[in-house]
Amino acid sequence: MSASPADEYSPIYNHPGEILKYLIRYNTTNPPGNEAPCINYIKGMLDWAGIPNRIVAAEPARPNLIACLSGRGAAPPLLMYGHIDVATTANQKWRLNPFIGEELDGYIWGRGALDMKGAIAMMLSAMIKSRLEGFIPAGDIILAILSDEEARSAFGAEYVVNNQAHLFKGVKYAIGEFGGYTSYIGKRRFYPIMVGEKQGCGLIATIHGHGGHGAWPARGGIMYRLASYLQNLERRLPVHITPVAKEQIRLTAEGLPTPLKQTFLQMLIPTLTNSILDMLGSQVKTFDPILHNTAAATIIHGGDSFNVVPGQITVCLDCRLLPGFTPDDIIIELKNSAGNDIEYEVVYFNPGPSDPDLSFFDVLAETIREADPDGTPVPMLFPAVTDARIFARLGIQTYGFTPLKLPPEVNFEQLFHAADERVPVTALEFGTAAIYSLLQRYGN
Repeated sequence: MSASPADEYSPIYNHPGEILKYLIRYNTTNPPGNEAPCINYIKGMLDWAGIPNRIVAAEPARPNLIACLSGRGAAPPLLMYGHIDVATTANQKWRLNPFIGEELDGYIWGRGALDMKGAIAMMLSAMIKSRLEGFIPAGDIILAILSDEEARSAFGAEYVVNNQAHLFKGVKYAIGEFGGYTSYIGKRRFYPIMVGEKQGCGLIATIHGHGGHGAWPARGGIMYRLASYLQNLERRLPVHITPVAKEQIRLTAEGLPTPLKQTFLQMLIPTLTNSILDMLGSQVKTFDPILHNTAAATIIHGGDSFNVVPGQITVCLDCRLLPGFTPDDIIIELKNSAGNDIEYEVVYFNPGPSDPDLSFFDVLAETIREADPDGTPVPMLFPAVTDARIFARLGIQTYGFTPLKLPPEVNFEQLFHAADERVPVTALEFGTAAIYSLLQRYGN
């Protein structure tokens, strides 16, 4: 006899780790995504809890779910959102099957545990708990579960913003990925909350050279130029200190003991920035990309035959631009750093807002302080790209707030898109409690 929906959902709605196990077991690797079965599972849970929701989709296999917990009308709607698709596990060696959703040693293992099915499990649990306890928030709480974020969001955020904008009418603030997770400097615990992010930009660099027979390779030829170019890409591009990065470093420094505090503040002096980054090493690796534009070589195309030296090689560059910068700016920086004789073509550019709205930050910071009195919340410039840039077109400010209290041995950045992605069960419970507290606090 099959279990009824109540039998399936009632034991797990208040246990985000259990919800996460189910979500991980749906393989939503993008491409192709195939998010529909996972979205339908979430819909069933919301239907069981009596939370109105709807499916909106450009294609049936790539749906999005929008749910709403009605409020008192005393505050604008608050949006919570996240993506249900995950990055590939190809060519990675996992300790456990990445789609089995197994608990081991106090952790939930699997692709999406951190990015970002774990966060969705926390949002779902907090929202359903609010509904079942009869809590009526000050404003509507809108939950958006999105597809396709890992492949630039055409079927997800792009679709809902371009075609379903009325569902987000009146929303001023949103919480989404990434932020609120523990970051350690020495023994001090920080909780960076994303208030801004870098901009995505794809470039193709073309190197030209004299091609010919492989039996007579030219010294200093095109392959040498490629090697030289890739080596030059290892150099840091110029230092730029944007307002969010400045505030992030300043408030982090305030939470450190005096000698280290003064050293940290020297990162804000452009002539000293790189030397301080080198001196502090792994302690500050997260600060390096928020102080520079970056370009990472990801794909190389060259010759077609073993015995022919190509006359042209192309290098695909995944570039991340600081707020306010354009593709022209990084092309100039690359020419100055890696050689002026390289041609560049802009393949895509995902611009984002240059000036974040920080007016909701204090509410989130107070929520963190309540959850962990020894932790220090700080605003963060996120070095990657999220769906925040897309919701910004509707005038919505996203804050990266998926709180996780992590032990020092768990490095969020190292597990991001990597093998053995996992999250402590206790961290999920911490984050769910923090989000639930935020819903109580919002508008009051």
